[in-house]
Order: sequence, then C-alpha cells, then structure tokens
Amino acid sequence: MVADRALYQAILDGDAKLARSLAEEAVSKGANPQSLVDEQMIPAMDEVGRLFECHEYFVPEMLIAARAMRAALEVVQSRLTLAETESKGKVVIGTVKGDLHDIGKNLVAAMLQGGGYQIFDLGTDVPAEKFIKAIEEHNPVAVALSALLTTTMPEMKNVIEALVNAGIRQRVKVLVGGAPVTEEFARQIGADGYGDTAVAAVGLTRRLVSTTTA
Repeated sequence: MVADRALYQAILDGDAKLARSLAEEAVSKGANPQSLVDEQMIPAMDEVGRLFECHEYFVPEMLIAARAMRAALEVVQSRLTLAETESKGKVVIGTVKGDLHDIGKNLVAAMLQGGGYQIFDLGTDVPAEKFIKAIEEHNPVAVALSALLTTTMPEMKNVIEALVNAGIRQRVKVLVGGAPVTEEFARQIGADGYGDTAVAAVGLTRRLVSTTTA
C-alpha cells in the first residue's frame, strides 16, 4: 500500500514537474509501479472528474491535471509489465475524417489514460480505413469517435458501417462524442454509447467494457 499521497495531490494540483519528480523518487525507493497507478494516479484523475462534475474544476484544470498525470505515467510505465499496462484494456480514439478539432478528443484521451486504459490516439481527420487498421493491429476494447462539426457527424456513421463491412464491428464498443453529437444521434448510427463530457466518456467506457468482459 502506498501511504504517501503526495503524488495524488500533485496530479490534482496540475503540477507536472512535481508529479514527475515524486514518481521518480517513489520508484527509486522501491515503490511498486502498479500501486502508484492504482492507488494514487487513477484515484487522482477520478477526483478530477468528480470536481469537474461539481463545477469546481473546468476544462483548463482538467487539462493541466491530465498533463501532470502523463508526466508521472511516463516514469512508471516502463517499469510496468505488458500485462499490467493492458489490464484495463486498449482504446483507439480519433477525430473523424474532415474534422481537425482535437481539444475535446485530447481531453477524453487523457482522462481515459488516467483511468488506466492504454490509448492509441490516431489524431484528427481520421478516415474509416485508419480506424479499421488500428482495430486489427491493437485489438482494443473500444473505439472513441469525436466530431465537433455538424458536417462531419455523418462520418461517424460511415466509420461504423465500415467496421460492419470489414467484419469487425462486434469486436469493439463504439463510443461517440463532440459538441453537436447527441444520444439520439448515437442510437441512430448504431453506436454503443455517447458521452457529453470527458468524465462521462470514462464512466461509459468502464460500464461498456465491464459488461463485455463480465
């Protein structure tokens, strides 16, 4: 058990330099890397999500907390076994073809990573073929599609149809999100779930994946 909660607090405060330093100090003293992740880093990002939902944190605070978490994760990740880093599952994420917006996508990716998932971020303007290739290569538990423009929302449906045509739709849960996206739209295009915030996306992923693996 990792009793010292300094790393937890550094992430909560968004202090990336301190978070990295504390992680380096902890592992140099023999701390279990997985314990650092499970007992300080993931709980810290869960608390960030709670504070966001309570309107005590806003997008800037979430972004700097995620940056601090990534700084600490870089230190411990190389010391984790492959099985440990994949324990929560892999998630492929990207902004669909024709859309270059990435702030929301980046925030969701950071929150999912903070929640213990291994993230494969395909970036922006991602065609369906690239999502298919990533699924075949990484075998993720979920694929998260982002769109900020109403004109690119139909591309989410195109991606899902492409997954069906490629025979891999049943292998993954498909999550969609973005400012113009709604739960009704998600149902219409055959997505498995919709998250209106980064925090909601993390909770949704956990529920969908736990249902799949139960």
